[in-house]
Amino acid sequence: MTAAAEPRDRLRALPAPNPDPVGALPPQPWMRAPETLAVFDALRAAGGEARFVGGCVRDALLHRPVRDIDIACHLTPERVTAALEAAGVHAIPTGIVHGTVTAVVNRVHFEITTLRRDLETDGRRARVAFTDDWTADAARRDFTINALFCGLDGAIHDPFGGLEDLYAGRVRFVGDARTRCEEDLLRVLRFFRFLAHYGRPPIDPDAVAACRALAPRLTELSGERIRHELFLVLLAPDPATAVLLMRDTGPLAAILPEAGPVGRLRLLSWLETTALGIDGVDPDSVRRLAALLDADRAGALAVADRLRLSNRQRGRLAALAEIPGDLHPDLPPRDLRRRLYRWGGETARDRLLLAWAGAMAEAPRAGPGVNARWTALLEAALAWTPTDFPLRGRDALDLGVPRGPRVGELLRAVADWWEAEDFRPDRTACLDRLRGLARDAAGDVRSTT
Repeated sequence: MTAAAEPRDRLRALPAPNPDPVGALPPQPWMRAPETLAVFDALRAAGGEARFVGGCVRDALLHRPVRDIDIACHLTPERVTAALEAAGVHAIPTGIVHGTVTAVVNRVHFEITTLRRDLETDGRRARVAFTDDWTADAARRDFTINALFCGLDGAIHDPFGGLEDLYAGRVRFVGDARTRCEEDLLRVLRFFRFLAHYGRPPIDPDAVAACRALAPRLTELSGERIRHELFLVLLAPDPATAVLLMRDTGPLAAILPEAGPVGRLRLLSWLETTALGIDGVDPDSVRRLAALLDADRAGALAVADRLRLSNRQRGRLAALAEIPGDLHPDLPPRDLRRRLYRWGGETARDRLLLAWAGAMAEAPRAGPGVNARWTALLEAALAWTPTDFPLRGRDALDLGVPRGPRVGELLRAVADWWEAEDFRPDRTACLDRLRGLARDAAGDVRSTT
């Protein structure tokens, strides 16, 4: 662990902070909701000053949906907990060591974090001390656009110019970029995440230089932390631009050496967010990761293990590393149905999207009607209802087939015939087919004895 700069030393190294309100956020429904007021009333009754902070302020200013409501307060976590409980608000000590308590009102969650300053950092975690200094707390945050506070009355406090940066599309570290990243290496990846969602050129050169210098150290981070930030980068409307910069500056090679060209990712993102507008096709982090990878099934599984993907995500990524070469827009409906039966609707949808994006990356100017034919295949996959093979092992046993491998062999033979017949034969027809195969098999056995 290395000692962090004292708050006042850090503040002296920053532009002079502005402690006064710089404007007002128009009233927001989430600010005046009864659940929000209950939390603020509880903190106020205990003598605490509370302000909204970070993402909810940033996104409200940009007229984007607000999903999470974070609150900063100068009360210690113990006093926050006591204040909430005294008001009948459920309190959860989610990150008590780092000052965070979660308040739950009518199933609405609020993260309340005590104002802090860093004592020691080692690139992965920090030891903090609590403070009542709002500017010192803002000085330890990563980006100026995340150091925006807003009171319940809408008054915006912007000590380090985050408001101007927000509207300019400028992702800028609070203070020295290299120092901020050395305090927590994850901030290198967070820079690209925020750049993908909020940034536009020109890109801050100091931030780029810091990320380039510290990229080799990203392997010190856990797979879970890397996955979280990488998935958020990939979920941006157009992640390819940020991913290209990650490649140029080194972070991509450090965390995902299996990454290939970004053309397929760029076009997949365009299909998901702009071109299609089809229910069931939304931005998906695993599918976009598959679009970025240049790896076979074994390589995809290695990525999944390194990034600590869930079992379901792991299986999806492995399946999407194998896109059949004959998956094309002129695939006959019969062949599509066979693939849907074998793969399932989700895998078929994802493989079609990846094949379509890959085809466009190789030949951007498709011929007349090609995209319409891809769309028709995709819509058919999304509308597909799973079809169950109508027979079970008991059916073979009831026909006198002895227990053992012969049961499975006969059922597989009937299933292959049923699939070749485009799934049309019903249970009666399948039983007749099984009966005939069983009779032939029994005759073969008698003829060899």
